[in-house]
Amino acid sequence: MNRLQFLMIASLFAVSAGVWAEEGAKPTDIVVYRSPSCSCCGRWLEHLKQNNFNVQDIVTEDVQAIKNKYGVTPELASCHTALVDGHVIEGHVPAQDIIALLKSKPKDVGLAVPAMPVGTPGMEMGGKKDAYNVVSFDSKKHTEIFKSYAGAE
Repeated sequence: MNRLQFLMIASLFAVSAGVWAEEGAKPTDIVVYRSPSCSCCGRWLEHLKQNNFNVQDIVTEDVQAIKNKYGVTPELASCHTALVDGHVIEGHVPAQDIIALLKSKPKDVGLAVPAMPVGTPGMEMGGKKDAYNVVSFDSKKHTEIFKSYAGAE
């Protein structure tokens, strides 16, 4: 075996080991507060579970009280609010964006997908997808786009 073949095989093993480490990682605990009448919230919870989150589902008639407690403004609000590792997650935020947030270890930040855009996790409706932004926010009400998603018909 020549040096190039050895390096290629070693690289494949390194990549595979990284994938296995991610797949075998301990689930991330997340607490979700949602209304009993919202069916899309349940689909978002399934999305989280499929992406290695350990979901504590708290059904409450007063989700607004949770939003108020954790600084979710009306402009950021959606149908459910979650807490993960000291961060607030509002609405149908994709699991991959929550994971990216947790890996970046920001201070005092949350993510939100305001309203309920079609095509976000839990709001799937065939192939239709609204364009939307995942917005980061802090306790001083500063916001910025964390990630943008394109729409599709």
